[in-house]
Amino acid sequence: MEAIQAFLYQLAVSFDLPILDWIQAHLQSGFMDTIMPIITLFGEGGIFWIAWAVILLIIPKTRKIGLSMIIALLLGLLVCNITLKPLVARIRPYDLQEQDFGIYINLLIDRQHDFSFPSGHTIASFEAAVVLLKNSKKMGIPALILAILVSFSRLYLYVHYPSDVLVSVVLGTAFAFLGCALANLIKLPTAKKGKFEK
Repeated sequence: MEAIQAFLYQLAVSFDLPILDWIQAHLQSGFMDTIMPIITLFGEGGIFWIAWAVILLIIPKTRKIGLSMIIALLLGLLVCNITLKPLVARIRPYDLQEQDFGIYINLLIDRQHDFSFPSGHTIASFEAAVVLLKNSKKMGIPALILAILVSFSRLYLYVHYPSDVLVSVVLGTAFAFLGCALANLIKLPTAKKGKFEK
C-alpha cells in the first residue's frame, strides 16, 4: 500500500495538480462558479440516478433498464465507495496542496469528508449513463452528456484529481456492462418492448 501511495503522490504532482491548476487559471469564471456546484449535485450520493432507475423499474416496458442501472450502481457502491476509497485512502487535492505546498484552495462547495479515489460522483453517473446509452439513445445521450459534466465539475471544484476521474469513468463503464449482463440473467414480468428499448 505504501508503494501505491508513493505512486499516487508522484502522479498527483506530475500530472494531476498541473491540470487542476490549468483549469483554475484558464476556465474559471463567474458563470462556471455558479453552474458547477449545481451540476455536481446530480452525482451526489447517486440519488438522481437512483431515482431515474426506480422510475424505469416501475414502468414495465423499461423495467430491465432500471434493474440494470440498480445493479450497476450497487456494484459501484460496494467496490468503489465501500472498498477502494478507505483502502487507497487518497487525500483530496485541496488537502494535498495545503499540507505539502502551503497553498490554500478556496472551494466553492463544502470540504468533502471521505477520501478522493475513486470519484463516486463520476462512477455513479457513468454507470447509469452507459446503461441508458446501451439500451436507449434517446435517454442515453442526454445522460452521457450530464455524466461528463458531473465528472468535469469534480475537477473544476478541485475536489478530485484527474486520475481519480479517468479511472472512475473506466470503472463506471465496466460496471454498467456488468449490470446489464447480470440483469439479463434475472427474469422479470414481461411486457411488450416500448420505444425506449431495442
